[in-house]
Amino acid sequence: MDAINIHEAKTHLSRLVEQAANGEPFLIAKAGKPMVKVAALDAPSGQMVRRLGFLNGEIQVPDDFDRMGQAEIEQLFGL
Repeated sequence: MDAINIHEAKTHLSRLVEQAANGEPFLIAKAGKPMVKVAALDAPSGQMVRRLGFLNGEIQVPDDFDRMGQAEIEQLFGL
């Protein structure tokens, strides 16, 4: 991601905003220190939304889940 100084951002704002809208976000820096990120409004924020429990009631884990296939595994390993 490109970092642009404030003066350059003011000079080329229209072009930079167009690039950001097309999926090329950039940072605006002051004295070399990044201050803000400019990105399209519909751009993903980078944070995945975790929806705990969204499959509640949709799936069931069998009671013997930890022993499923035990006989086959024992046979394969000669136990």
